[in-house]
Amino acid sequence: MKIAFFDTKPYDKPSFDRYAKEQGITIKYFETKLNEDTASLAEGYDAVCVFVNDNVNSVVIDKLVDYGVNLVALRCAGFNNVDIKYAYGKIHVLRVPAYSPYAVAEHTMAMLLTSIRRIHKAYIRTRDFNFSLSGMTGCDLYGKTVGVIGTGRIGRVFINICRGFGMKVLAYDKYPYEGLEDGENIKYVELNELFEKADIISLHCPLTEDTYHIIDEQSLEKCKKGVIILNTSRGALVDAEALLKAIKARKVGGACLDVYEEEADFFFEDYSGHILDDDILARLISMPNVIVTSHQAFLTEEALMNIAETTINNIVEYSRNKECPNELCYRGGSAVDCRSGKCF
Repeated sequence: MKIAFFDTKPYDKPSFDRYAKEQGITIKYFETKLNEDTASLAEGYDAVCVFVNDNVNSVVIDKLVDYGVNLVALRCAGFNNVDIKYAYGKIHVLRVPAYSPYAVAEHTMAMLLTSIRRIHKAYIRTRDFNFSLSGMTGCDLYGKTVGVIGTGRIGRVFINICRGFGMKVLAYDKYPYEGLEDGENIKYVELNELFEKADIISLHCPLTEDTYHIIDEQSLEKCKKGVIILNTSRGALVDAEALLKAIKARKVGGACLDVYEEEADFFFEDYSGHILDDDILARLISMPNVIVTSHQAFLTEEALMNIAETTINNIVEYSRNKECPNELCYRGGSAVDCRSGKCF
């Protein structure tokens, strides 16, 4: 089986080469992203392997089908970059529903600790032999209330980490996880209560019509003065312009962003010698209370191996059985994992 692998980075190859070799799969790596202009590169391949910033819209899907490609293998959990509704009945779409929830949850906490204890600023100062502590006062996490939006695997791991710091947890999920509440330190609440009471808000939900801009001007107005916003999920969960406005108004005390709404144009690439065209991103990065990392929360050795193993196993299972439990189907007006046999 031959796979066209798009948006390749050096760290992708070792793990995918290992598992592909074990299964007798041939991979052609392309540095370019998959989009309407590059879809022709997939001609002659059985499947394409794509990541978060590849664009699998209706035009791309039609082109892939015309080229004989019958499988889209996502090497990620999110699928908002794929037109699942249009793909249904035309091409099979597989994903990695979970790899290492610890990688993302730990990165979220690392960003939070870096922000509130000014570790990034201390590093820069001491590199210049400046050992002054002026302006370096932080705050304790113990006793603070964290609002966690999304209690899937990553959200629950993050909650466990927060509880280790002695934090209280307010959780929100459209589908609450049974047994998570303990009646005192962890409880599910409605969004409005979470916004009003949380000192810190962390996003761990997928991007859907319901969660698009779940952090916007209206929700930020409900928040405590000085609230800290964490987003290691999907960029469009946060209205970046509204966030910037709230930071300038001193409503938001800090923001830690591993994702950004328009990240596809910048993240994973080196623009250090260029002028950044995105004014909102540039202004966010310039803020002293904002930390931006370029979608690296997933990037651990363990996660990369898990992603590669699951992706290759998905492809093998589908090629052998013409079905896979990690296939995405479009049913009841939304995308769901296939658990009941062949999707079409």
